[in-house]
Amino acid sequence: MNERPGKEGSRFPLLLLAVFLVAAVALGIAPRYRQDWLMENVLVLLVLPALVLGFRRLRFSNASYAALFAFLLLHEIGAHYTYSEVPWDQWFAALFGFSLDAALGLSRNHFDRAIHFAYGLLVTPAVVELVAARTSSPGAWRWIVPVSLMTASSTLYELFEWAAAVGFGGDLGVAYLGTQGDPWDAQQDMLLALLGSLAAVAVLAGVARRRRRRNAVTTPTPNGSAHR
Repeated sequence: MNERPGKEGSRFPLLLLAVFLVAAVALGIAPRYRQDWLMENVLVLLVLPALVLGFRRLRFSNASYAALFAFLLLHEIGAHYTYSEVPWDQWFAALFGFSLDAALGLSRNHFDRAIHFAYGLLVTPAVVELVAARTSSPGAWRWIVPVSLMTASSTLYELFEWAAAVGFGGDLGVAYLGTQGDPWDAQQDMLLALLGSLAAVAVLAGVARRRRRRNAVTTPTPNGSAHR
């Protein structure tokens, strides 16, 4: 992971914040379903101020801010169209000349599946840094705790989504829930978030291991030379 930015390094996360706000406003001008867009952005309105207010007390690495930016931007795209109607396959066909849905025989819009995986993959780095800064989690617990928190948050979101869908009901509830007729939608979403988190931890653990080995190789010996 990158070092946390100092005063000069704060420009990068602030730039990401500015770009995100512009994109969010643009995607919020004429969403496909205004009420669903509002519901999808409830958590954004909670998370974004928390990141801004906590910026001075706990700054994440630039890599983690970039990952959070990517996830939030993908979420805003999903909120603009509603997740089940994002025309991602049309975009893919325009870029590569063929339909991925047709090639793989997909019968539903899998954009929401991809975003649940992205949630685990892109949010976990910040959670790893948060756990490292606020707790003492030795050994494997350095990785187990963040994955557990990500899995728990994914479960809580599915419960929130279910409660909101039941509370609002009708077409709005169906659009927000976005199961597309899949009775195991919530379980698959949680699994994908878990897999994304595990993938992120695997990468971060690998990077940390290589860094430790490199530091051990270049550590000066008592006579002033470095091990090679």
